Amino acid sequence: MESLQIDYPADLPVSQLRDEILETIRNHQVVVIAGATGSGKTTQLPKMCLELGRASIAHTQPRRIAARSVAERIAEELKVEIGGLVGYQVRFTDKSAAETKVKVMTDGILLNALQRDRELRQYDTIIIDEAHERSLNIDFLLGYLKRLLPKRPDLKVIVTSATIDPESFSKHFGDAPIIEVSGRTFPIELRYRPVTRVNDADVDADDAKDEATAADYVDGMIAALKELQGEADGDTLIFLSGESEIRDAQDAIEGSIASGILPKHTEVLPLYGRLSAAEQHRVFEPSRVAGLRRRVILATNVAETSLTIPNIKYVIDAGTARISRYSPKAKVQRLPIEAISKASANQRAGRAGRTSPGIVIRLYSEDEYESRAEFTDPEILRTNLASVILQAAQIGIGDLTAFPFIQPPDSRGIKDGVGLLTELGAIAENASESDSIRLTKLGRELAKLPIEPRFARMLLESRNEGLVREVMIIVAGLTIQDPRERPLEKRVQADQLHARFADPTSDFLSLLNFWNYIEEQQKALSSSAFRRLCKAEYLNYLRIREWQDLMRQLRSVAKPLGLEPGQPKIDPDGIHRAILSGLLSQIGLRTLTEKKAADAARAAGAKAPKPSGEYLGSNGKKFVIFPGSTLAKKAPAAIMSAELVETSRLFARMNAAIDPAWAEKLGGDLCKRSYSEPHWDATQGAVIGYERVLLFGVPIVARRRMQFARVDSAYARELFIRHALVLGEWDSKQAFDRTNRGLIRQLEAAAERARKPQLAPDEDVIFNFYNQRVPAEVVSTRSFEGWWRKAQHETPKLLTMTREALLGDDVANPDEHNHPSEWLHNGQQLKLRYRFDPGATDDGVCVDVPLPLLASLSADEFDWLVPGMRLELVTELIRSLPKNIRRNVVPANDWAKKTLAALPETPTGSLLTVLAKTLQQLSGTKIEANDFDVSRLTTAMRMTYRVVDERSRTLGLGTDLRELQAKFAEHSREAVAVVAEKAHSPLERDGLTGWDFDELPEVIETTHGKNLVRAFPMLVALPDATASIRLASTESDRVRQHAAGVIALVRGSIPSPASYVEEHLTQNERLAIATLPYANLAAVVDDVIVALIDRELRVIQPDGLILKRADFERVRDAVQKLVVDETFAAVSVIAKIAVAAREASKAIAQVKAFEFLTVLTAEREHIEQLIEKQFISRAGLARLPRIEVYLRAIKQRIERMVENPARDSQAQAEFDRAYALYAFAGGTMPLAAGANPKLQTVRWLLEELRVSLFAQNLGAAEKVSVERVKKALA
Repeated sequence: MESLQIDYPADLPVSQLRDEILETIRNHQVVVIAGATGSGKTTQLPKMCLELGRASIAHTQPRRIAARSVAERIAEELKVEIGGLVGYQVRFTDKSAAETKVKVMTDGILLNALQRDRELRQYDTIIIDEAHERSLNIDFLLGYLKRLLPKRPDLKVIVTSATIDPESFSKHFGDAPIIEVSGRTFPIELRYRPVTRVNDADVDADDAKDEATAADYVDGMIAALKELQGEADGDTLIFLSGESEIRDAQDAIEGSIASGILPKHTEVLPLYGRLSAAEQHRVFEPSRVAGLRRRVILATNVAETSLTIPNIKYVIDAGTARISRYSPKAKVQRLPIEAISKASANQRAGRAGRTSPGIVIRLYSEDEYESRAEFTDPEILRTNLASVILQAAQIGIGDLTAFPFIQPPDSRGIKDGVGLLTELGAIAENASESDSIRLTKLGRELAKLPIEPRFARMLLESRNEGLVREVMIIVAGLTIQDPRERPLEKRVQADQLHARFADPTSDFLSLLNFWNYIEEQQKALSSSAFRRLCKAEYLNYLRIREWQDLMRQLRSVAKPLGLEPGQPKIDPDGIHRAILSGLLSQIGLRTLTEKKAADAARAAGAKAPKPSGEYLGSNGKKFVIFPGSTLAKKAPAAIMSAELVETSRLFARMNAAIDPAWAEKLGGDLCKRSYSEPHWDATQGAVIGYERVLLFGVPIVARRRMQFARVDSAYARELFIRHALVLGEWDSKQAFDRTNRGLIRQLEAAAERARKPQLAPDEDVIFNFYNQRVPAEVVSTRSFEGWWRKAQHETPKLLTMTREALLGDDVANPDEHNHPSEWLHNGQQLKLRYRFDPGATDDGVCVDVPLPLLASLSADEFDWLVPGMRLELVTELIRSLPKNIRRNVVPANDWAKKTLAALPETPTGSLLTVLAKTLQQLSGTKIEANDFDVSRLTTAMRMTYRVVDERSRTLGLGTDLRELQAKFAEHSREAVAVVAEKAHSPLERDGLTGWDFDELPEVIETTHGKNLVRAFPMLVALPDATASIRLASTESDRVRQHAAGVIALVRGSIPSPASYVEEHLTQNERLAIATLPYANLAAVVDDVIVALIDRELRVIQPDGLILKRADFERVRDAVQKLVVDETFAAVSVIAKIAVAAREASKAIAQVKAFEFLTVLTAEREHIEQLIEKQFISRAGLARLPRIEVYLRAIKQRIERMVENPARDSQAQAEFDRAYALYAFAGGTMPLAAGANPKLQTVRWLLEELRVSLFAQNLGAAEKVSVERVKKALA
């Protein structure tokens, strides 16, 4: 030390305690020096250590700017060159040598040194300066040093702090001694000038309470500078929150100087971390401006500690700073502007009055100051710990929970840091906050790169993509502040110039385009010309230079890892994949794509809504693209973002459009896969499912088809067997498959016939058959065919089914007699089908009825069903009997057996009638057919009829044969005609006006398949008074229609005597007839002639079936002879009928009593039924005189009812009994044309019963009673 002269400035408080400090350092391994700002501890302590003979001193500073300025100050005081005895190292800049004894460095540099020298053997003394700032690196170093000191008894540790809780540091190091050094030698005056908005004339007084804006702070700062004009000369230090605020303030102050608001000869200088060293040095050097009286230094919180700026007499404190905070919940780093703590405010105030009394103006109130927190939260509590965890793991500290932090970090912070490193692939998957963290090979490489882990991961991935140069440029660009400036007054021009670099799909590529432009221009221009270009195009030259310096430094540190930039390449996808490797948790998917929004709107029939600009990110985060991004105008479906910043909402600031599927490979085991909807795909011959891939909750693959056997081969095999082998849903043509399906069809048909499902194998039985024989590795058609190709040679019958293999030996075959496959009906062979499907229309037995045979079928025979189902049918019918009858025939099953035993093997006749008669004979209980409740029978207990065409296609299906016959009547007749005319010459004709043929055949027979089809030629009356020849499908159809056709031909051949008859009628007869339901007298005469023809026709042929010309002519001739006389006679009777109807209606109208209303209404309807349309021909000439009697009976009933209502009620009750029998048999009033002859007879018998009950004096035409009506219907 002889050659080194060490002096201590006498005016520094620390110099006065030199001996005490030297003694304490000499006697203790750890010393805490608590000194206020300006005490000189930062520059004098390294000199004291040199005096003590310490030969290798590491002196840490929290900021690069402080490290450089402190090193330069120490070198200046020791009168040595920087880089020799005294040096410094910051980030990528190292100004030190082998002979350096005092090395000033950022705390990060010392932390990085632990990777190479875990016991820090290169240093014998470590000074941790400004420890009260409690940065992440400081807290980690203090904890590490505590563990290291027992291993290094020779190591001296000096912790310096402002007078902010030095006891915590002492306690951390086992009650290390504390030396307090006073800092301020001159008093300062505190002035509070809170910034409010009341000066704004446009702002209401209520709004003045709101938080002040940036513009308000600028106004307050200008006002404070004006206030300080009256004080003695001296420089002013103004604390602001950030670089943009400094820039705005500088513009405002310089504008005020130019306008004369502030005095001339004032220099304004900025001071913040991103300035170049030369720019920063200007604040420490004497000004070169002639006539300068004052300086105004605009600084961020870098000037709070360590730095001593000469000649500072005044401080203006805005009271805010940008404080980085990490949100564990949102997983984003925030950089909000916050109010500083009391400790920071005091540190700022300490910058004034170091050389003389000073003044501090705070732009907030004293009450606000008192309400602030005592200390700023340590960085370890408000940042992501990934970098520290990575460095700790690199030096062998795997369990941070056991690490001796002064203040342990929140467990969520450790968890998030571990989570990020896991995302980047830096640590083993099973690592957690409580486990020992082990670095992977990739993690060890990441730890060697002194940049943020995400960016380091991008660089390493660029090696795999062969795009080191491009990604390194982008990473370096992300590290610095954007060189593209946007001055407020020139924002439009700046944006236009910067738009040249913009890539609409990627902000990262925009940055690369910008770099390439810079390279081209620097090669083409001189240095000064390039500076002018930057200024003209709103590009910050200093930041560009910082970017380029950072690139050179990155090349240097990355070279050992094989990261060497190559020639320029154009590969946007590769660049983005490399960048994505570091941003896996910062992917976002648009919540509603434009197409889906439009589709949804169209489906709803509404106008298509605008697509959402919101993105779904990891862990449910939702964010939007920052407006300044090139992607903001046309947002892509998926993006990655380098920075998620929360201000008014969560913004993605640096983005690129990506294919989310890229993240699947990069994410590796971080991807969570789920599989859904496994299903058999016959075209693929395999079980297909859908794969969904989530990365941190983001669906990077929403729905991808995949072979399900990859994830669940057992289930895939099961589905293959069930669908391909059991259900036949495959394209493979195998002999065993055809044989097996034939056997299964046979067994199913037999089971349906017997209505015993157990006789047919279900799917599970078939599945078990194959499951026992097909090996486990067969999961698809392809794998099956590969196995079967070999297996069938060894065991050809292995997969061929037998009845015994499926059902066992004890299951008997169904009986053909009980469940026949065909039904023989009137010589016709009809196919039977069986189905066991309760609830289905054709459940039970179904008979196929060809359309030509439909009309010829009778339901009576089919109602008995097949023998095997007859016992169950009869049993159910017995159970449907009323309780008073059923109790005499229980148990139903036993009585059903008795009944069937008493009947022939093939019963005939009406089911209900025969069954009622037999049960009555066996039980002695009176039982009638209508006692059975047929509605309780299930579909299976009724015959189902399937009407089919010539190709066996179903035309109709149902259990009501009559309904089907009515529905398909014309179709059936046409089908019969088609079949008949195929074998015979066409017979059907239209437009007949006379009998112009000799004879109609009685029947035409032809074959249809195995069955005989009979067609019955007939005449059919047409509306135009002509007739047609048609082929009827049944004899009953011919009987019902043929007579009307004959009558039409006869009527057409006879002239009408209507005009002659009208001339001879009296006036009363004309008036009476006019009240009847005929258009005119001619219509009445025509209906009389029809009735006359019908009578004469029935004389010759009672059923009206005349088929020969001679018979037709006999009828015609007979009618011609009688037409005039019979017409006069009939008209006379008809006139009387009209009078009787009028009198009956008058009698009804005269009764007003309400209690007779029902009878009166019924009798009005009765008159209408008697005098119906065409009543003459419908009743017949022989019946006409009786109609007059029926109408007179109505009149008498009304008269007698009023006299004796009780007797009328008794008579009505008896009539109702008779009418109920008639209605049950299908009768109606009036009766439909072509009705059953029995019903026609009973219809008029009921009229005679009315006469006998209500007007006996008129006399009935025959004996009549309820029993006779019943007998007539039997």
